[in-house]
Amino acid sequence: MDMKGIILTRSGLEKAEKELEFLRVVKKKEIAERIKEARLFGDLTENAEYDEAKNAQAENEFQIEKLERIIKFATLVDDDDIPDDTVYIGTKVVVIDENTEETLTFEVVGALEADPFAHKISNSSPLGAGLIGKTVGDVAEIETPAGKVRYRIMEISRKGQ
Repeated sequence: MDMKGIILTRSGLEKAEKELEFLRVVKKKEIAERIKEARLFGDLTENAEYDEAKNAQAENEFQIEKLERIIKFATLVDDDDIPDDTVYIGTKVVVIDENTEETLTFEVVGALEADPFAHKISNSSPLGAGLIGKTVGDVAEIETPAGKVRYRIMEISRKGQ
């Protein structure tokens, strides 16, 4: 995984650090216990439980290494660098879809933190990229597979404000 260009907000970094701690402490211990129990079943050459536990161990180690690299190399968006009046990574933005008059709220985050179901959109997604740099009153035209969508920026705030 290329670590260049990975951007995290403070909350994204904290989430990654918590997940890393969980994988290192809790998950590692659970897997070690599974391996220990599977060894009790005897012959390891035909022991499906042992194979599954060893595969889980390898996957856990991979995830640990990946998170360590993300934490080490990611660019952190400092809360003090987030403007109050411009859409940027780490801001919440309220928009009105000018086609449907629907009001939507998004949080703009780095790609690794994106979660459309939680209304967290990536700064590199078409919507996120189209909103970045806009101020209240601006209109962002976003090209979608269904055609152009126009969003009017109604409100911008830092996350947590």
